[in-house]
Amino acid sequence: MNDKIKKEVRFLKVYSGFLTVALIGIIIYMTSQSTEKRFKEISVERINIVESNGDLKLVISNSKRQHQGIVNGKPLPKRDRQAGLILFNSVGDECGGLVYDGNDTEAGLVLSVDKYRDDQVMQLQYIENTEKNARTYGMQFWDYPKEDGYEERSKAFEDFQQLKDGKDKSAAYQNMKEGGLLPEDRMFVGKRMNEDVGLFINDSKGNPRIKIYIDRANNPKIELIDEEGTIQNQK
Repeated sequence: MNDKIKKEVRFLKVYSGFLTVALIGIIIYMTSQSTEKRFKEISVERINIVESNGDLKLVISNSKRQHQGIVNGKPLPKRDRQAGLILFNSVGDECGGLVYDGNDTEAGLVLSVDKYRDDQVMQLQYIENTEKNARTYGMQFWDYPKEDGYEERSKAFEDFQQLKDGKDKSAAYQNMKEGGLLPEDRMFVGKRMNEDVGLFINDSKGNPRIKIYIDRANNPKIELIDEEGTIQNQK
């Protein structure tokens, strides 16, 4: 009886040892395999790129599932956005992106760079009225006269939307502009809808001050303009 027990114990030791070695081998094999997956082709409606802690960094999406955006830590209201990609910074705000579309009425592609905790300050843009064969494309720059004015501007626009009278709307818009809440066009380099091609520079109030361009008739022009809009020098 003792010999039989000894044989069974010996068998169990050998068996458990074999299982231990096999388990260690499986673990080593699994940990040595790369987690990278390769695909020949993949079709999806949206891809979220996140950091290891889950923070959102990039969204690539169709128009239906596109991210609505986040500015100053607050999600923007649901809205229609074109297909493309949206970038997010380390505080979670949208900081730029690329959107595009095109049909028998209009077409466009815009690559935007956003100011920290605010809206766009630079765009590489192509916009076309496909019905009239009219288009503009180039680089556009804006300034926001009031620093950290996003919250105040958002509230002002909410109040503006509630106004019905045209005069009230005009007055409210002018107040926003004078208060530095509205973005001011500072510079455009490219082709305009009227087919002028060149460099167009505005002052801090959005007034045109320098134009260096070639018009649709192929005439080269240089214009220096004062604050009232009068051309002081033209060549």
